[in-house]
Formats: sequence, C-alpha cells, structure tokens
Amino acid sequence: QVQLVESGGGTVQAGGSLRLSCAASGRAVSIEDMNWYRHSPGMQREWVASITRGIGTDYTDYADFVKGRFTISRDGAWNTMYLQMNSLKPEDTAVYYCNAHLALDSMDYWGRGTQVTVSS
Repeated sequence: QVQLVESGGGTVQAGGSLRLSCAASGRAVSIEDMNWYRHSPGMQREWVASITRGIGTDYTDYADFVKGRFTISRDGAWNTMYLQMNSLKPEDTAVYYCNAHLALDSMDYWGRGTQVTVSS
C-alpha cells in the first residue's frame, strides 16, 4: 500500500502560480506512475498530468489544457511528486488529487485532495 497526501493548494489571482506537492509513504519504492487529477463542481474528474517510471528517465504527459503551463516532477525516491502550475486561469479552479499505481498491485491509490482557487 501507499498513502498519499496533497498540499500546496490555495487562492491565487489569475496569472499567478502555485506548486502542489504529493507526499507518498508506505511502498513508495514500488510506485510505477503518479498522476494529478482535478475535480470542479458540476464537472467530471479530469486527468491533468502523469509521470511514469522509466529506465533511466521518467515519462511525462499532460492534458492539452495545461500543456505549457504546468510541469509535473518528482523527487529521486518517488517520495514526493510536484505540480508546478503557472499562468493560472479561473477555469483551473478545482480540487486537485494525487493518484498512484504500484508494481504488481491492481489498486488505485488516491489522496484526499487540495483546493486550488484562481480568482479573476
């Protein structure tokens, strides 16, 4: 198992930046990929970005609506994942959730989320 705790959310004006963190504990060494999702009221949960363990390098991927503005990264031990969010827009307002998958484990692990509010 792995436990995930998000932090770094808050309120920022449009055009501003925030950096979200997701702290992983437990079997972090077995993490194969970590992801950010977001959920706005009245909307379905959206995938935002992914980082996947590779051989010698990580693979990252982004939803079109955040490409060029958000950057996903992680520390060396897969204990913490980050989402650097720049040029924030009011439509980025949502609860942001951390998600992870482990090797040889079919479970979907989630954190409890952190609120991001972008004012116009």
